[in-house]
Order: sequence, then C-alpha cells, then structure tokens
Amino acid sequence: MAEERLTTPVELLWDLVFVFAITQVTTLLALDLTWAGFGRAMLVLALVWWAWSAFVWAANAQSPDSATLRATLLVALVLIFVAGLAIPHAFGSQSALFAATYAGVRLMHLALYADASRRGQANWSAIAGFALTVVIGMAMLIGGSFLGGWQRIVVWAAAAAIDYAGPAWLTRERLRGIQNVAVAHFAERYGLFVIICLGESIVAIGVGATGHPLDSATIATVAAGLVITIGMWWIYFDRFAATAAQRLREHDDPVLAAADAYSYLHLVIVAGIIVFAVGVRLAIRDVAEPLSEGARLALCGGLAAYLAGHTAFRLRLTGSIDGRKLLASAALLVLFAAGGGLPAWAVAALAAGGLTLLCVAEALAAPGTALAPPRSLVAIRRRSAS
Repeated sequence: MAEERLTTPVELLWDLVFVFAITQVTTLLALDLTWAGFGRAMLVLALVWWAWSAFVWAANAQSPDSATLRATLLVALVLIFVAGLAIPHAFGSQSALFAATYAGVRLMHLALYADASRRGQANWSAIAGFALTVVIGMAMLIGGSFLGGWQRIVVWAAAAAIDYAGPAWLTRERLRGIQNVAVAHFAERYGLFVIICLGESIVAIGVGATGHPLDSATIATVAAGLVITIGMWWIYFDRFAATAAQRLREHDDPVLAAADAYSYLHLVIVAGIIVFAVGVRLAIRDVAEPLSEGARLALCGGLAAYLAGHTAFRLRLTGSIDGRKLLASAALLVLFAAGGGLPAWAVAALAAGGLTLLCVAEALAAPGTALAPPRSLVAIRRRSAS
C-alpha cells in the first residue's frame, strides 16, 4: 500500500477545468433531449470521465511534489478546456477539434505513467498492455471525426469501448501489479468529482430559476431539487464514503477493486447526477406544466441511475446488496412511467419525498452506526506514523 497523501493544489486546479467540461456535457444533452441525444451526451461524458480517471491513476503513482506531474497537468488542462469548448458541437462542426485535443490529453496520460515507471513507481509491463488500446482508440477517435452522421458515432463508440476495455479485460491480470494505491488520495479524488457533479446540479437549479417569478410552484420545485441534491450527497458521503475507503485499504486485491468500484462503476453514479441536473433544470423552467417524456426521464431516470450505481459500488467493495436503493430506483421509474400528466413541481416533489424516505429508512435501519465523515488525511498519516 502506498503512503497516504493529500490531493495537491494542481490537481484541484485540474478539477476546475472538468467543472466546465461537465457543464458542457449538460448543455449538449439539454440541446437534444431525445434517445439519440442522450446517447451522444453519454458517449462524450464517458470520454471526459475516462480522461479524468486516467489522470487520477497516473497522479496516484507519482510523487505529490513531482515537477513532471505539475507540468503535465497544466498543459493537459489547457487541452481539456479546449475540448470542453468543442463539446456542444462535438458531433458537428467541431468534431475534429474535440477529438484531437482529447487524444492529446490521453497520450499525455501515458507519458506521465511512463515517467512514473522510469522512477520505479509503476510497472511498465502493465502500462504497455493498455497503452496499445489507448493509441488504437485515439486513432479511431481522430479518424472518426472526419466521418459524418451515424458513422462518426459508431466509430467513436467503438473507440471508447476499446479504450475502456484495455485495463478492464485485455490487461486485467497485469493491472494488478501496475502500482501501489495511495487509498486516501485515491478515494478523495473520486469523492471530489462527485462533489463537482453535485455542484452542477445546484447550478442547474439556480439557472433554471433565473428569470422566473418566485411563486409557490417555483419555490417548491427549487426546494425539491435541493432536497434531492442533499440526499445524493448524504447517501454517498455520510453513509458509505469512509467505509468504501477503509474496505479498499484492507482489500487483498486493491488495484482491481479500485478499478472496478471507482473507475468503472462511478461512471454510472456521475452520469446519474448529470442527467438529473438536466431534468431538474427543465422542471424549474416549466413548473406548472407536465414534463416532456425526455425531461421526466432525465429527472427520474437520472436519480434512479445514481442509486443503482451506488448499489453496484457498494456491492463491489463489500459484497452486500442494498435492497432499499434498488426499490427506490424502481419506484422512480414507476414515477417516470405514470407521471406524464403531473405538473413538473409534483414530479420533483414526489422524487424528493421518495429520496427523503430512503435516507430516513437507512438512518433508522442502523441507529447509532451511521458512518462518520471521512477522517482527515492528516490524522491517517499521524496514525500510520505512530
């Protein structure tokens, strides 16, 4: 197990660029709230998430005071910012710009890993195993940007699948020895990204309410959106985040557990929050009118996906299934199917009420055993030193 350490300021700066990228993904989805638009937005989100997650792993293998890490992150954040600018038109006029800048970020990740290997902090054999899939995927991404319509989408989806498949299946055995995992840093980084996405939900609520009269229906919908956001925060951070980090710290196969639970399954959690943010923004915009099918699916389905993703996250690290969250996910899908005639404020209020009941049920199920907030990393270091 690697030495515990804090997130560095340059990593926090790197995260701020992804705040913008995530905002652009929500813009892309809001522009075309159809099944096809949802697929395109989720494809871009998967690419953005993978770039961020890849750098978490590479940074985790570097020394926190590494000049190489700082320089690489600073250059890469410029590229990912430009890629973010291109996201709303990534399937149109700016596809080549998006693909080229994104590929540059992914290749810089490989260079950072190669430097960690040279310093003896990562295993070159494992890196070389998935480097091939990264190069192939990025070549397909750039090549596909010059195609049009469905052909571009198919090639980009295949590129993302190949990139994801590298560490997931093709080099899984070698991945075990890629590096020691600094667990506190690793878990903290993913928690911070969840905070970024929850922040996007809060921004979406504020933007949706801007310019609208603050009547009772609008205030009720805003309150419901905030209650849901608080509930998502509570489910992740108050009930399981500290336990997840501890389970990873004690795991007999920490690299694969971290890859599955954080790099892969957190994508479902993040996607759920982002899709919900689009739904709640549209609900606040038209509080008194029934939501369109797409907007209703974004609000209810996004929240259901978040709960399902959290259930899978828990299952991977603890081996236990949280039936309450699965039941709540099913109830939200029923609300989507049956809520076509309800005004937007009522759909939001029912979703908020259901999530509140879930949080109360979890608290009452084990009174006195609620998880404490994550311990300070400084405290962890002091304990290790003693």
